[in-house]
Amino acid sequence: MATQGRHFRHLLRPVHPMSHKDSLDRIDLKILQALQEDAQIKNRVLADQVALSPSACLRRIRDLEERGYITGYRASVKIDRIRTVTIVIAQVSFERHSVGRFMDFDEWATRTPEIVESLRISGHYDYLLRVVVSDIHDWKRIMRDMTDGNFGVEKIVSNFMMEDMKSFEGYPLTQNSNPR
Repeated sequence: MATQGRHFRHLLRPVHPMSHKDSLDRIDLKILQALQEDAQIKNRVLADQVALSPSACLRRIRDLEERGYITGYRASVKIDRIRTVTIVIAQVSFERHSVGRFMDFDEWATRTPEIVESLRISGHYDYLLRVVVSDIHDWKRIMRDMTDGNFGVEKIVSNFMMEDMKSFEGYPLTQNSNPR
């Protein structure tokens, strides 16, 4: 198994170039944690929380954005309150691993609005997808697109979300505890 990983390192998407992990200090971590909890926090309130002046706090936020630590700000939306949806968690495996096929699949997944999350993973499957569709017929159409798309998709295992028990609320930024 260890030798297999060596052969597929080139398939990993390059990480945004940024400084080493140790270039984040305790204040940066506090800022990141606070923004994960509330991206709409007022700069003045955040500055007070991290013991900085508002201008110094804003400079740090801009620096974290420029260095690629902050990649965007989004609202969490209750899609099922807006329209009827079926959320599919799909595990996808390929017949053969090739950079070209993975890149083609990645481009297709990016262009497919129903696919809201796509993760290349290790293990028995190559991808884990979160797909939002109107109904089972919509999902079957997307599955056909995957299998007919010359990507080399060998197997798709579909799981239908029954209830979201714990939504993503941010990453733990330190190994053992909250940086506060």
